[in-house]
Amino acid sequence: MALEVGQIIEGKITGITKFGVFVDVGDGKTGMVHISEVAQTYVSEIKDHVQEGQAVKVKVLAVNDDGKISLSIKRAEELKPRSPRPQGERSFGPRKSAGPLTFEDMMSKFKQSSEDKFSDLKRKNPDAKRVKKGH
Repeated sequence: MALEVGQIIEGKITGITKFGVFVDVGDGKTGMVHISEVAQTYVSEIKDHVQEGQAVKVKVLAVNDDGKISLSIKRAEELKPRSPRPQGERSFGPRKSAGPLTFEDMMSKFKQSSEDKFSDLKRKNPDAKRVKKGH
């Protein structure tokens, strides 16, 4: 079976190291899952997420000319879409949803927070000195 980039296959974990996981993908071929590709969250200890002998689904990221196969467990998993928050609902405190924020999400959140703080300041101090242009 020829492996193709983007293909999702099932394999068996044959070894675990500090930097990644080795997966038997069949036909005598072994690929490696780097520690950053093991789970959707930060991985400090790989053994907290997988075990030797475990069957896993992996996505083929690359097949090099020298025979090295780069795999990902986290990219083989289907991401659950986030349910939209009802309009006007705000969250306070740490985020509890899975997955990191995108840059656009972070900018939107920052912009909204800044606008809220600025409008609060204007409401609390409507008589604040204003700087006139040219003076």
